[in-house]
Order: sequence, then C-alpha cells, then structure tokens
Amino acid sequence: MDEPTPDEPRDGDLAAPPGPSPTARDRDLVEVAPGVWVATAEIWTTTSTLVVTPDGEALVVDPAVTVAEVEALAATVRARGWRVTAGFATHPHWDHVLWSPALGDAPRWATARTTDATQRRRASVLASAEAAAPGHDPALVGALAPLPRGALRLAWPSAAATGTRTVTVVEHDAHAPGHAALVVRTPHGSALLAGDMLSDVEVPLVDTDSRDPVGVYRGALDALELAAREVDVLVPGHGSPAVGRAAVAARFAADRGYLDALDAALRGGPAPDDRRLTGYVAEWHDAQLEALRSR
Repeated sequence: MDEPTPDEPRDGDLAAPPGPSPTARDRDLVEVAPGVWVATAEIWTTTSTLVVTPDGEALVVDPAVTVAEVEALAATVRARGWRVTAGFATHPHWDHVLWSPALGDAPRWATARTTDATQRRRASVLASAEAAAPGHDPALVGALAPLPRGALRLAWPSAAATGTRTVTVVEHDAHAPGHAALVVRTPHGSALLAGDMLSDVEVPLVDTDSRDPVGVYRGALDALELAAREVDVLVPGHGSPAVGRAAVAARFAADRGYLDALDAALRGGPAPDDRRLTGYVAEWHDAQLEALRSR
C-alpha cells in the first residue's frame, strides 16, 4: 500500500460532496506572513499557498481543490498582476498534486520520492481526483519534476530576477514517504508550509507501511521544529494557519500529544482525548488504530 489507509477516505468513501464553488473572481487570499498568501478550499479546509516575491513572481504550493477553485486562484493571481513561475507539491496524495492550465506551464517541483510515488500510483491518483473533485485535466494531475535527491533549497524564478526568493526544503517520511515542508524566510517574517501535518482540524496520520510509523512521525516533527525554529506562521495542508510563535509551538505540542496517546492506545490504554477527533477525522483515527494493531 503506497498511502496510509486513513488518507483513503479522500478517495471517495467519506468525501464530503463539493459545495458551491467560487467563481473566477471570488477566491479569497489572506496574507499570513510577508509575501505568503493562503486560500482555503471548501473540501477538508484544504489550503493553497502562494509565496510571492517583491517582483510579483509566485510559487504556488498545493493548489486545491475543485477545478473552479484552482481556476479562481489563477484568476486572482492574474488580477493582482502576479506571475506564476514555479509550483510545488508537498506529497503524492491526489489533493496535493493538482494544477490548472490557467496557472500556466511553470515547472512544478516535488521531492524525487513524491514524484516517483505519484507516477507509480497514477491511475489511483487520477481516479481519486475525479471521484472527489471531477474535471481536472488528467495530463496535469501529478505532472511533477523531481528536485535532486537531498536538495535543501528551492529558488525561483531565474537568478536574474531582482525578487528571487529561496525557501528551505525539509524532506521526511511522516504521513507519506518523501513528504516535504517548505520554510520561507524574509527580513520581515517567516513561515512553515507544513503539508499534511500540524493541523488544527486533523490528527497526525502516519504511514502505516513505515518500519516504525509513530517513531518516524516523531522524528519528522523534530526535524521540522528544528528547521523552522523561530518561524512566525505555520500553514497546514488542511485547517487554519497558526499565527505567532506560541501558536506554532502549540501545534507541535498537540501532534506530539496525539502520538503519545496513540501509542498508549496501542498498548491497551484509552482512546486519545483530542478535540480534533470528530466526524471524518474520528473515523480516520479508528482506521489508523486498527491498521497499526494489525501490523
């Protein structure tokens, strides 16, 4: 199994049907840190992030999730006079490898392992996208170029541009092999773009095929916290940004607390007491616990 079982509900079983989608004029963006703009989708509060240089060159991270929402994001970029010059996918799950012709043909990056996993499971990725957010161009779903293995930096656009900005890539194996987070630092603020981790609405979903699912996840949290020390904002793949260093620290503490409780439950203890365990997240937790018990 290439993805953790708890993420499979996004392949259809527990997926909430798309609600009314915004028009091309209605995609709201919130600037959470200087040059870091976030739009939130209606399905699973999925976030799309733009990192924009002073020259208006935009890096688009995980654009999501319906066709109308991604097209609206592109329309907002054009309306603001920005130019998409790069894209990035944090990991290979279908809702993070989407794109639109309206965003242009800029290079779209991911870690080598994310690129490999997306291509290996291409049929499943396309089927999942069509089931939950129909209409995406199949030629663009998961059309990613690998960063060199072990790459620590992503820079865009060309070195000749006066607004070039560099972000740090933090690769790890929590949630999915080759998952990556981006650390954006500017003279006026910094942000951690965490992918499917550190959410205020979803508990940690481990890779149940990992050699040590909970231990690997803990190690990734340690690596992210070290790489993102003193960041001002954290943007999860689903949910709301954490603004302020105390709020960022609280996200790390909440995820570690859930993992401790998950370990205890695996040893026969009580179920985790976590406010995020409601609705579909509670069902994913139950599936995760069962998968770990059956290893």
